[in-house]
Amino acid sequence: MTTELNTLATALYVKIDDAVKASPDLLPWRPKTGIAPALSDAELVTLAVMSALLGFTSERRWLRYAHTELRDMFPYLPRQSGYGKRLRKAPGLVLHMIRMLAADTSLWSDDVWLVDSTPVECGRSRETTKRSDLAGWAQYGYCASHSRYFWGLRLHLLCTLGGLPMAFALTGAKADERETLLGMLDAAPEMVAARPGQTIIADKNYYGRAFEQALTERDLRLLRPARKGEAERAGARLFKPLRQTIESINQTFKGQLDLERHGARTPAGVIIRVLTRILALTAAIWHNDKTGQPIKRSLIAYDH
Repeated sequence: MTTELNTLATALYVKIDDAVKASPDLLPWRPKTGIAPALSDAELVTLAVMSALLGFTSERRWLRYAHTELRDMFPYLPRQSGYGKRLRKAPGLVLHMIRMLAADTSLWSDDVWLVDSTPVECGRSRETTKRSDLAGWAQYGYCASHSRYFWGLRLHLLCTLGGLPMAFALTGAKADERETLLGMLDAAPEMVAARPGQTIIADKNYYGRAFEQALTERDLRLLRPARKGEAERAGARLFKPLRQTIESINQTFKGQLDLERHGARTPAGVIIRVLTRILALTAAIWHNDKTGQPIKRSLIAYDH
């Protein structure tokens, strides 16, 4: 494990530990009487982030590795079943830490956002689609960027040009991207209110007079390529390079953080594994920002 990952893990642990001490309500509910867990919630979330950064997609393999290589950092490590159960109960804490770390970076105040969605495949066989606990939420969808059909979910991401996640949502594959974006914005009214005149750059799917009016009412400015039959829109020369930027951010999730190899079989499992990867990227950007690294989204120092 690299020194940089060790430093990031230590800084993240301290940040989470301070957060739960200041706001104990962030912790998952547990009985007031009984044996206190030997692995703290701050250690649990830090472990999960390290797993994502190091590219482990199997909890069993990760815990075997941690038993061998990380005992000096984590004297107690649970078995896979206990580790998984506790993680699935911690989405509130992970969500809070994503927002806390993001707000503690210089990228938080960027005046341009990018929005897009990317597939989160959950299965390929016909039997999986019928028998999976995800059936009903996961759906068949089409990814135009890669010209393929898939069965699963979509991760909708609103981020800065530097790749910092500002807001996100996990929906069925057929969910309307425009409605999802409006829902993401409405879920964080203080973030929107603090940025009057913010620019959002999107692709051609984010269209419609009512949709653009809804953004205008929130004092947001939409830039997107013209659809077939429309006159050229403002900012057209920016779209090609910025489209490559959002694809690069999606590729960070898929190529380096193994977003589509999450291996989850239940809604709670998918949610926490996706959130863990978003927290891993946010934590890396936060640490790179604090240590003055030139490329904030780089994971190279932490992935080995």
